[in-house]
Amino acid sequence: MTGQDWIEKDFYAALGVPKDADQAAIKKAYRKLARQYHPDQNPGDASAESRFKEIGEAYSVLSDSEQRQQYDAVRSMAGGGARFNAGPGGASGGFEDVFSSMFGGAGGARPGARPQYQQYQSGGAGFEDILGSMFGGSMGGGRPAGFGGPQQRKGADVETRATLPFRAAVEGTTVELTVDGKKITARIPAGVHDGQKIRLRGKGRPGSAGGPAGDLLIVVHVTEHPVFSIDGANLRMTLPVTFAEAALGTTVEVPTMSGETVRLKVPSGTPSGRVLRVKGRGVATTKRTGDLLVTVQVVVPQKLSRAARKALEDFAAEADGEDVRAELAAKAAQ
Repeated sequence: MTGQDWIEKDFYAALGVPKDADQAAIKKAYRKLARQYHPDQNPGDASAESRFKEIGEAYSVLSDSEQRQQYDAVRSMAGGGARFNAGPGGASGGFEDVFSSMFGGAGGARPGARPQYQQYQSGGAGFEDILGSMFGGSMGGGRPAGFGGPQQRKGADVETRATLPFRAAVEGTTVELTVDGKKITARIPAGVHDGQKIRLRGKGRPGSAGGPAGDLLIVVHVTEHPVFSIDGANLRMTLPVTFAEAALGTTVEVPTMSGETVRLKVPSGTPSGRVLRVKGRGVATTKRTGDLLVTVQVVVPQKLSRAARKALEDFAAEADGEDVRAELAAKAAQ
């Protein structure tokens, strides 16, 4: 769009609104007209397509408060649409030169030449976004914003690391970090696992030309615990039991993260590797409380007394004839 376009075109008339119309009225008028003249509603109609472009051009200016203010000022200086021509003798110095000097165009242009003004994309929701929502598709997104100004850009993200004790990772904690010379307090939610990234929006490097700041990414390292590990909202642990306890069944005391112990029944015939569940003894998050998952590990004694050896030999004799590996070869051949 050229500077002369702003002088010659009445964007208020194009949308059918008064010059003192508020943004709601402008938007309402645009939506109505855009729906009426949209090419999808008028296939092959060149006049409707031209009108549609005119409506979009008007809305792109009037929907932006800064552009609208500039447009009103330019139209006021130009007397509402009159064109300034070069002075007597062909000397330049008409309104286009004034307009060019106001908005950064090159001075000394040849007489009658229209200065061009570069538009750029900003983050606001403009007429293309509205059309996209009306007709189910994107039309480029972003609203034209001003003449020759710098484009808004989001600041860069910053990544840092924090090491947490296991208990702090389970219960949640607050950490103090120093990033780019600034101290930042960050809340770490309960149940974070080793390697997880926590994103703090707007805590990264500042944006340019009024753009939003980037984000701060905290990579969490959780130290190991000698008993427990984190699995989502659940905690896991391994429970050693003797051969006799696994074979005959028993009830044992199991520790929890709270420091309390709970009684857990180990059914008779429990094999090594079976997982038993203790409800509500996992990680307490904002959404739910997990469980404690207990993996049974049958411990084989390294040394046996004479009596214990004799008892096992008697047991083996009683179980003679049972082949626990009978189906192994057949399954391996599948």
